[in-house]
Amino acid sequence: MAADAVAAAEVAEADGAARMSDMPIDIKGPAEIEAMREAGLLAAATLRAIGALVKPGISTGKLNQIAHEFQLDHGAIPAPLNYRGFPKSICTSVNDVVCHGIPSNKHVLREGDLVNVDVTPILAGFHGDTSATFFVGEVSDKARRVTEVSRKSLELGIAATKPGGRIRDIGAVIEDYAHGEGMSIVEDYCGHGIGRIFHTSPQVTHYRSRGPNPRMRPGMTFTIEPMINTGTKHTRLMKDNWTVKTRDGGLSAQFEHTVLVTAEGVEVLTDPAKLAGTKYDH
Repeated sequence: MAADAVAAAEVAEADGAARMSDMPIDIKGPAEIEAMREAGLLAAATLRAIGALVKPGISTGKLNQIAHEFQLDHGAIPAPLNYRGFPKSICTSVNDVVCHGIPSNKHVLREGDLVNVDVTPILAGFHGDTSATFFVGEVSDKARRVTEVSRKSLELGIAATKPGGRIRDIGAVIEDYAHGEGMSIVEDYCGHGIGRIFHTSPQVTHYRSRGPNPRMRPGMTFTIEPMINTGTKHTRLMKDNWTVKTRDGGLSAQFEHTVLVTAEGVEVLTDPAKLAGTKYDH
């Protein structure tokens, strides 16, 4: 049954990714919002469980195995696995890897590394998408700084999310902050609408951009996921056709949440603080 679900998701995601920019924005009703909340909770729980294991000497392949089993144990399947050929259940992006790093038993984390862990479970047909950058032991001041700028960039992007606002308001506030801190913002990848489909409209850039600029409306769900670099914003795709690195070898950090636009403002569906008192609070 899980294999069938993954295959069905692959077809939907490939189609959705190809047409993301011109797909209508999905406004979710109460039942769909509750399903997104549950998927978001599981995503937050998965990321918390994996983050607690990040330390020198553990392999990214081991983190992937544990995350995979954790999601299956909670009735979900990992969206990245077999998504357009991606071979693993999470992404682990270390140091100069911007995104889409492929876990491997041969890649052992070392003291001083940065690692971004990106998880997306599919629970009852809905996606919850979140990521965070973790320190592996003691890290350099530069590593701490780019991580904190990325974390703050996400917080500012969430604060700019409100009904009646424009999608590009999010990127504008992130650009002003990150550039003011002397960091660059990756422009090759962006946030995205999410729900039954992994990647759909709207596109959420993390810098000032041209193109569609829809108003935010209650019931919209999307990710905000700024990728912040210490050096150039430019990236390079490696031979595996997934791993994306900074072109100059500089450090990169990223944080991501799935958010819901509400009548009052914004709700962070993947907030780990929401785990308190739930079945995941153990």
